[in-house]
Amino acid sequence: MKSLKIIFLVVLFQTNIFSQQPAKREMRAAWISTVDNIDWPSKPGLSDKEMKTEMITILDNLRSYNLNTVVFQIRPTADAYYKSTKEPASHWITGKQGVAPGFDPLQLMIDEAGKRGMSVHVWLNPYRVQKDTTNEVLSKNHLFFKKPELFLTYGKTRYFNPGYKETRDFVASVVGEIVRNYNIQAIHMDDYFYPYKIAGQEFPDQAAFAKEPRQFKDKDDWRRDNVDLIIKQIRDTIITNKPDVEFGISPFGVWRNIAKDSQGSNTVAGATNYDDLYANILKWQKENWIDYVTPQLYWHIGFDRANFEVLAKWWAAHKYGANVYIGHGVYKLSKTAKEVEWRSPDQIVKQIEMIRTMPMIDGSMHFTATNFLKKGDTLRKPLMEKQYKYIALTPEANRITRVKPQPPVNASIAQKGGTAVLTWKAGVNNQKYVIYRFPKSKITDFSNPENIYYVTTATKLEVPNANLQQYTYAITALSNTQTESSPIQF
Repeated sequence: MKSLKIIFLVVLFQTNIFSQQPAKREMRAAWISTVDNIDWPSKPGLSDKEMKTEMITILDNLRSYNLNTVVFQIRPTADAYYKSTKEPASHWITGKQGVAPGFDPLQLMIDEAGKRGMSVHVWLNPYRVQKDTTNEVLSKNHLFFKKPELFLTYGKTRYFNPGYKETRDFVASVVGEIVRNYNIQAIHMDDYFYPYKIAGQEFPDQAAFAKEPRQFKDKDDWRRDNVDLIIKQIRDTIITNKPDVEFGISPFGVWRNIAKDSQGSNTVAGATNYDDLYANILKWQKENWIDYVTPQLYWHIGFDRANFEVLAKWWAAHKYGANVYIGHGVYKLSKTAKEVEWRSPDQIVKQIEMIRTMPMIDGSMHFTATNFLKKGDTLRKPLMEKQYKYIALTPEANRITRVKPQPPVNASIAQKGGTAVLTWKAGVNNQKYVIYRFPKSKITDFSNPENIYYVTTATKLEVPNANLQQYTYAITALSNTQTESSPIQF
């Protein structure tokens, strides 16, 4: 009889998967920025307890918005928010580079986010080493003091020299260590490849160009190839170590202006990826080097120089098989914003509504996490009324080979007072669990997110004020590629 019930649920699961309902899968992420203590921790030198409390507060708040992913900055300046054998602990944690807290921040983030059903993408900056050289913070065991020839200074910022193979090898080795040691969903990099140009100052890489020019005579083409090489090497490193980990890039919102390239967007941006940051994002997408792209579209709908709508459509049309998520500038929301469009959360609501009409776009990432905390119900209320009313699962990456999980086993339910206690055991390839709740004896539609009650990495869930005469519960498992198993009923 139990096997018949499982077969019935599988048929129902497959039959309803294409029904017209709100999106069951949609990226809903927030960046958690650590550089300059933007999001976490709020300042250097807090106690371990204070830092842990702050992290949990951020995660609880993001969970209250039904977000499903955090993008945690773990290497802002060639330093570490994790246990590293290659780089020192960040000075933005304890106040002194090389002095680690009494816990592993990345592991705590993975554990606590997982309990709340959230995936973790780890965010690394490939070249930036020291944000402001007027304030000496590097620990004496930093690679800078061992191999100073690999580094250069531009403006007030110190960087790895992108022109050297040894730079690429080192950064790739950092990525390999992270991928091997932590259960993460993705490696993530943003727009900081070659730095934004400083007027009147040439980036000082002539010596590297003279030493390792490869076949190039044009320095701009050589610079783009330097970035191409590190992206390809990082991709290969991930595949070698853990091929189910995704690789995503969050570039500046404009690849090229149409005035420079007929393939470019109808924009007049002052800087572009290709011409100024030497990041040829479209090549990486075409070559299958990245799994997703999240352009930072931090402009409002209708902005004359870089219109959000124009750019969202452009990136959707230039997908090339990668997942496309849109980066939203939640940080710009303010009652006193210079641009009137940012004085109300309606701008973010309209942007989400707009991209949902574009089938080639797979969701959103928001900059940054503490803005959700600061805005409170001002932002939560409009989003939770419609856009994020129900839980959504994260999308599967188009380019990652699916890992099919088995359903969890030994699912059982018990009533303890007014609380229902759901327990189960892990099956094969189980990473997270999706708990569904239906009206009693009316298991209807597993594709409808209205029926998702909770997502978690735990194997136990307490449901307060539960009435088992009123509801029926079922559960599926998600693998590390976010692939869902067939369901079983409690």
